[in-house]
Amino acid sequence: QVQLVESGGGLVQAGGSLRLSCAASGRTLSNYAMSWYRQAPGKERELVAVISTGGGSTNYADSVKGRFTISRDNAKNTVYLQMNSLKPEDTAVYYCSRSRWPGTIRFGSWGQGTQVTVSS
Repeated sequence: QVQLVESGGGLVQAGGSLRLSCAASGRTLSNYAMSWYRQAPGKERELVAVISTGGGSTNYADSVKGRFTISRDNAKNTVYLQMNSLKPEDTAVYYCSRSRWPGTIRFGSWGQGTQVTVSS
């Protein structure tokens, strides 16, 4: 059973940066593409970014392209989401997930997520 724990969220002003982490226990993540999703209040959960098993390929939602960077450290069994130039519309709970490249299929239960709040 894989457990994913997201961390690194917080309150930041518009234009600021945050780095989210997703740490896994119970199974190696190196065999999976990994994704970050987010869910804003009253909205459906949406895919934000995907990274391939080796980290050589990435995909992003148009709304975050050029501002967010997904990366992974398979030795640490951890995936990251660097978020720069944050906007109030980035406010959401962020979740990570195991996926199948290019990210349209996901596996496993959701973690507790990490709250990101961007003030204007």
